[in-house]
Amino acid sequence: QVQLVESGGGLVQAGNSLRLSCTASGRVFSAMGWFRQTPGREREFVATSHIGGSATYKDSMKGRITVSRDYPANTMYLQMNSLQHEDTAVYYCAAGSDYSTRPNDYTYWGQGTRVTVSS
Repeated sequence: QVQLVESGGGLVQAGNSLRLSCTASGRVFSAMGWFRQTPGREREFVATSHIGGSATYKDSMKGRITVSRDYPANTMYLQMNSLQHEDTAVYYCAAGSDYSTRPNDYTYWGQGTRVTVSS
């Protein structure tokens, strides 16, 4: 049974860093991604990683975030630096076969981890 479990969220001051983790069980996925959502808004793309090594980032966050994968541990990470109040959201891990920035292209989702950035 496939399961994605996120961790690493919390309360952080603006300008600081946070690293999110997503551990998958059941199989190794070609693509794993991070999305985020705030109340009343659609889930938006943050970053995605392909098993071949490619990564794609949300344009407005480039330079501040890095996605990486530990394949033996079947875990994906999202390193976020210089966090801003606008980064406050619930962050979701997603996995599937398609290397995509669209939420609908992902089959499996975690429960989410909340990130709150105080200004």
